[in-house]
Amino acid sequence: MRVVILGAGRIGQAHVRTLLDQEAITELLIADLDPSRAEAVAASVSADSNSADSNSADSNLDLSGRTVRAGSIDDAFAARPDAIVIAAPTSVHAELIVRSVQAGIPTFCEKPLAESLASSLAVVDEVERHDVPVQIGFQRRFDAGYRAAREALESGAIGELRRLHLLTCDPTPPPAEYIPTSGGIFRDCHIHDFDILRWVTGREVASVYATGANRGAAFFGEAGDVDESAALLTLDDGTLATLQGSRYNGAGYDVRMELAGTEGNRTVGLDERVPLTSAEPGVAFPSDAPWPNFQERFAAAYSAELATFVRVATGELPSPCTPRDALEALFIAEAADLSLREERVVRLDEIRRGAAVGS
Repeated sequence: MRVVILGAGRIGQAHVRTLLDQEAITELLIADLDPSRAEAVAASVSADSNSADSNSADSNLDLSGRTVRAGSIDDAFAARPDAIVIAAPTSVHAELIVRSVQAGIPTFCEKPLAESLASSLAVVDEVERHDVPVQIGFQRRFDAGYRAAREALESGAIGELRRLHLLTCDPTPPPAEYIPTSGGIFRDCHIHDFDILRWVTGREVASVYATGANRGAAFFGEAGDVDESAALLTLDDGTLATLQGSRYNGAGYDVRMELAGTEGNRTVGLDERVPLTSAEPGVAFPSDAPWPNFQERFAAAYSAELATFVRVATGELPSPCTPRDALEALFIAEAADLSLREERVVRLDEIRRGAAVGS
């Protein structure tokens, strides 16, 4: 396979190494809006491969019989690759997805689908006009814990679902310059919770009541965002789900999902690295170092996600997370953001009607 990755930033660099773990990929072209950055990443990968005798973390890269090179965005499309992986800034996601499907190239794109609800709707419409697979990057669907929770619910091991809680908390806030263009905590951060809620339960969200607070740096409030978040979501079968988030969880990166039913329960993320401290005497759990960030917490999920995309691109599997799925998660995020701003319950029907009118 000949694969192109568009975007050589932090997540793009991580994906480069994950893609090179896939034996099917024989040629990788790295492209970026800044060609010098793409060249630097390609050179770094080649250098790591050549230092096979070193003790570096990347010394196991093996490029034998494979090519890694850099080029421009136009070079990437001119190469007519077998697949494209988009890890570029959000502002160009819509343009690149549309360009890819119009060229007939199977595409993977990191979330979000696009910058706004209107542009997301346009992308979904365009993608669905073409018989080209597109996979959106919601990596929690590939995490072993979330998959086990979904299977437990489907098998009846949990019984009738009675309570559900989601938690996403960052140890430190993102850079100040990131927040004004992030879309806010519900679109930027909790959209992963909204997607995995739908995927694990198989249900849709009917209404949202969201709130938030500004307890930290002034730049959150100045951008119209919050640094602490909470929400109550009612599913279409009446099940209640609660959500919490924070940009200041000093104990570490904490992402969990708790499901409790009439027969049992499951908690995703409750492992030896969960950043919890028991107040009970004699309790040593957890005993390992807390997760420091999302890259480490979901490293295996990112790898499984891209391995699946390779199979999607070769026609072995359908897309496991379509642009339509991403749009559904965005509808929930839009409802939560509106609820936060207007301090009221927002039904998803209201968001859908508004989107239909806007389109």
